[in-house]
Amino acid sequence: MSITPFQALACPLDGARLQRKDSAWCCPVGHSFDIASQGYIHLLPVQKKRSLDPGDSKEMVAARQRFLNAGHYQAIAAAASRATLTDLLSDASFSCLDAGCGEGYYMRQLAATASGEGKSLVLLGLDISKWAVLSAAKQDKRPNWVVGSNANLPVLPGTLDRVLCMFGFPVYGEFARVLKADGQLIQVDAGPNHLRELREIIYPSLKPERSADTPLADGFCHLSSESLSYPLHLDVKEQIADLLAMTPHLYRASAEGRAKAADLTSLSLTIDVRLTRFSRDTSIHRQC
Repeated sequence: MSITPFQALACPLDGARLQRKDSAWCCPVGHSFDIASQGYIHLLPVQKKRSLDPGDSKEMVAARQRFLNAGHYQAIAAAASRATLTDLLSDASFSCLDAGCGEGYYMRQLAATASGEGKSLVLLGLDISKWAVLSAAKQDKRPNWVVGSNANLPVLPGTLDRVLCMFGFPVYGEFARVLKADGQLIQVDAGPNHLRELREIIYPSLKPERSADTPLADGFCHLSSESLSYPLHLDVKEQIADLLAMTPHLYRASAEGRAKAADLTSLSLTIDVRLTRFSRDTSIHRQC
């Protein structure tokens, strides 16, 4: 099994193919993007940023890295990896984008699963947080790691076999654009009971439960859906703090709610996620 970096990158300014020249990627017009010393590429132009430092902070990334590397979400990673490898030819290489890759945990798990099946991978991890991409690049040099946005993927059209979106922000038009005609999107979202016990502690009341229906995805046909639920017990104060720090709940909760979470020394939780597979719909008239 071999893992190689994805090469069909597009200039985020004009969409032209990027070619590597020494320590930079350049387009025919002359736009140039340096490769960082850690190996990643920054393809998020200043004019397309909504803040000076978008995405997860350095502290959030570090907390997520500790929590995920402890194996608490390994069952989710395994299910996503199996779904990603479904319907692939056994002897062919395939290309996959992790759109919102964070610090690369799910892509590393995918690589490990594919290795066991003898598949060759061409991998691209993208996140809007430079801290996440930096962490991913430090942990695995083999994929191409890119700072970029799902809203404007720096990827040439029709060049990917799979797009993986884990608890991320799907932009279906962009995902459809970069996938091949027979490509698939694998999307994992929090279910209605995900981390419910933590949310009951940090919020005065919970919002109405979200629908368990499969989300609609323009440009795609629904292939399959599955739910994954299991209990998780955390008995280390630092693990509870990392879980809260790696989620948006850290900023949504009140100071009182955060204080309640900080006092916890153990916590029993429900992990509840939905995994949905979509196929690229190549005909606007097709009935899915």
